[in-house]
Amino acid sequence: MYSVDLTKPDGRSLTLYSQKPITHYARAPSPTNESTNPNPHLRWHPLRGEWVAYAAFRQNRPFLPPREYNPLAVCIDPANPTELPVGDYEMAVFDNRFPSLALGSSAPPALHVETAPATGRCEVVVFTQDPHAALHSLPVERIALLFDVWADRTRRAAETGVIGYVLPFENRGAEVGVTLHHPHGQIYAYPFIPPVPERMLDNEHAYFMQHKTSLLCDMARSELTDGRRIVYRNAHAVAFVPVCARYPYEVWVMPLAPVENFAALSAEQKHDLALCVKAVLLKYEGLWQRPFPYLMAWYQAPTDGLPHSETQLHAQFYPPYRSRDRLKYLAGTEIGAGMFAMDVLPENTAEELRMVSIDLEGQVSHGL
Repeated sequence: MYSVDLTKPDGRSLTLYSQKPITHYARAPSPTNESTNPNPHLRWHPLRGEWVAYAAFRQNRPFLPPREYNPLAVCIDPANPTELPVGDYEMAVFDNRFPSLALGSSAPPALHVETAPATGRCEVVVFTQDPHAALHSLPVERIALLFDVWADRTRRAAETGVIGYVLPFENRGAEVGVTLHHPHGQIYAYPFIPPVPERMLDNEHAYFMQHKTSLLCDMARSELTDGRRIVYRNAHAVAFVPVCARYPYEVWVMPLAPVENFAALSAEQKHDLALCVKAVLLKYEGLWQRPFPYLMAWYQAPTDGLPHSETQLHAQFYPPYRSRDRLKYLAGTEIGAGMFAMDVLPENTAEELRMVSIDLEGQVSHGL
């Protein structure tokens, strides 16, 4: 992987990435030369025992602008600058103009609950210069490059000394809150381990202490033995609807062997994991025959520098669809009580996805 670091006129960082040397690129552009001076802060939620971030200035961020005003497009008109320069790179990462977390956060307000600076980093990852593409349409090698990019951003975040956890994710579709349609994802680097990965890590640690094996790896082995919920598999990775799925058509993707984080992936694992991601997304598209909305979240080890043999790098895909014609949103029991209620069996949704014919690397695959 090759990279070039640049600085935008408003002071934000921009890094260009490619599988080949980056031989030419223009100066880093920015929609404005003035810094937004982000200063988000945290407030402690005593009942839930967790931090909540506040960043009111995010109300000013772009919301579904016309395609001709795409801020993630390559800048070809200096009079209307965007976020990306002209160049022969494949991917780009830059600091979000409207972050929920910022390394320079300071002086939180004094309130009757505990407050703190929202120290962290929010980055935008642009998958391609093509505004009409999607992650599922990119070559497998480009998705594997994305894993290298996430590994590099995780390493850089850890080097700040103030980051506890790095979570890459992609929201696709207005149904899950996307405000820009250009293919992109985000990276949140938190000053602590957020509640969801913290709870998963606690359970993984307890399981590892008892069994001396990875909980998620054992779950994957059980799914492979059962077979009914497998969506796609290859030599080094697997995709399956978990037996305990909380969302219809929820899919987990992971390496078959223990891997703590993106940096620990071998070349073979990266390739096969990329194939798994592409296969799942193609099956989503094929099942509904239209652009498919989802949240893809990647979980990895904390950035504390300690070994974490208990945890397993993996992705969880959360589509909002309950059926081909109806949307599934969180309701009273999910939001109010935190208990998810499913009206479709994981075995049935896995069968639907498994039977979708897809084209991977030029070869048509019918089911498994």
